[in-house]
Amino acid sequence: AEDLVSQMKLPETISQLRHDAPQIMRLNIPSYNWWNEGLHGSARSGTATVFPQAIGLAASFDEQLLHRCGQVVSIEQRAKYNLYQKEGDRDIYKGLTVWSPNVNIARDPRWGRTQETYGEDPYLTSRLAVAFIKGLQGEQEVLRCAACVKHLAAHSGPEPNRHSFNAVVSNKDLQETYLPAFEAAVKEAKVDAVMGAYSAVNGEPCCGSPTLMRELLRETWLFKGMYISDCWAIRDFHLGHKVTKNEEESVALALKSGCDLNCGCEYGALGRAYQKGLITKEDITQATIRVF
Repeated sequence: AEDLVSQMKLPETISQLRHDAPQIMRLNIPSYNWWNEGLHGSARSGTATVFPQAIGLAASFDEQLLHRCGQVVSIEQRAKYNLYQKEGDRDIYKGLTVWSPNVNIARDPRWGRTQETYGEDPYLTSRLAVAFIKGLQGEQEVLRCAACVKHLAAHSGPEPNRHSFNAVVSNKDLQETYLPAFEAAVKEAKVDAVMGAYSAVNGEPCCGSPTLMRELLRETWLFKGMYISDCWAIRDFHLGHKVTKNEEESVALALKSGCDLNCGCEYGALGRAYQKGLITKEDITQATIRVF
């Protein structure tokens, strides 16, 4: 990865940090769309086995069942990927990077995404998440699919104002309730990627939080994978959370905090942020190496 990225020009590295990454013909890098889902079945790209929603699977209290579901999702997605590749189809929902599972803790039934979670219990959520991720990724040297655990952290509503909501959470509640499943996913399941939430935690937007992304993930849990923004979450820094003034400041905050891949289009402003001196070439290179 380091060797490949070292051969890229700055605009090329920037182009690879968005979910719909274009091809770089001279380096034989094909286009790739990172966005795919597999919460309870291989999603949105043709016929697939569909399992009950995550909250229904969790009601089984059956780790082995979740592992088998993850296996089926990844085997079907790998088969689809192989077929799409032969047809030269690299569109959205057709890659091997599956943005699942959702390990947010459901605390209020009025929240709009309770059905995507494994419920209200941190321990059960941790166990089922590890099983599902291992089923998705497989445990061989080559991953069958690459899982992404989401949405870090304390993202349990309210949904209508998630783009500006600041969750004020005690350290005790974070450690005992909201973080155990993420920690298990990173340390036990070796999850490939972590996605941040739209909302903020204790004043820091989750996709621009040095506390969550650098101090917790990288330094404490020793996470080696890549961090992904939720889709169009980085624009919330200046439009919703009001912690930055414009897009250049927002992408700089995200990148320097440790957000490697941008689901959305905001990282198109990285070039302008670089010209303004808000980020360095080293910041961009580091993110690109993590992605590759």
